[in-house]
Amino acid sequence: MPNSHSSTVTYSPAYTIVPTYECFNRCTYCNFRTAPGQSPWMTLSAAESILLQLQSQKVCEILILSGEVHPHSPHRQQWFQRIYDLCELALRMGFLPHTNAGILSFVEMQKLKNVNVSMGLMLEQLTPKLLQTVHRHAPSKLPEIRLQQLAWAGELQIPFTTGLLLGIGETEDDCWETLAAISDLHQRYHHIQEVILQPHSPGNQQTFDAEAFDPHQLPEVIAKARQILPPDITIQIPPNLVKDDGWLLACIEAGARDLGGISPKDEVNPDYPHIQEQALREVLQPAGWELVPRLPIYPQFDNWMTGELQMAVKHWRTHIRDDPKIVKKL
Repeated sequence: MPNSHSSTVTYSPAYTIVPTYECFNRCTYCNFRTAPGQSPWMTLSAAESILLQLQSQKVCEILILSGEVHPHSPHRQQWFQRIYDLCELALRMGFLPHTNAGILSFVEMQKLKNVNVSMGLMLEQLTPKLLQTVHRHAPSKLPEIRLQQLAWAGELQIPFTTGLLLGIGETEDDCWETLAAISDLHQRYHHIQEVILQPHSPGNQQTFDAEAFDPHQLPEVIAKARQILPPDITIQIPPNLVKDDGWLLACIEAGARDLGGISPKDEVNPDYPHIQEQALREVLQPAGWELVPRLPIYPQFDNWMTGELQMAVKHWRTHIRDDPKIVKKL
């Protein structure tokens, strides 16, 4: 039974909008991408129609999750502008945007800061040996490029989410080294909100021929991560990738305190439907855990926001859909 000071597990009431599935990387474990030129881009009018429907559903976070257009592609500026416009639209319609669009330049991140309350990029694993296997055809998975993006987020004071992908050919030491790198950057900039520990879960589109990461190993990884990471970084696990209720509870007991965005579809793992809020409550409450919604920006970062973003965050902190029970928790 958790004690009274640690009985809360959070999640984000979220919806994912995908500007495009096209991506110039070809990670062999990917179940998300399409080849460049084969995925229609989401229009602003289509996004607006979706957002109008969401306004009555207590959705707070709009995750803008995109495949990557090559930095030297003639379509790069158009792609970036589409992402910016989608964020601006979501913000204007009362939501809090969070963007994860792969590798961005410093200038692109600086611009997106104006229309996002937080951003994210998975480090996955920093070991360079994966460049010979699962990342052989993924130029933006160079460890130094991804670390640079986390450092830029710190310099720009962007609240940030990152994480590890487990079971793609790394060793335990590789995991600890990646976590240590995250810890070092956070201690320099104090900008990491969450670290996701995501077990590889095979899907129908991937070419990577490997078993799923054993979820029974997750509690041990979480416990070690909790030792390496500073206490103000929250550890997140995706509950749809930990099917067994007992092992989900074991992960929480080991130190995971967030279950990520709960939306109709997991775009990254489309073969594994999200477990919805009520079903999660039925697992957590008998074990003494309270499931509580959160914003995509943690309270300690609110003073990093200015202008329209600051007003939007303040609104959600105090008036989240006029639900007193939720208001108290955010």
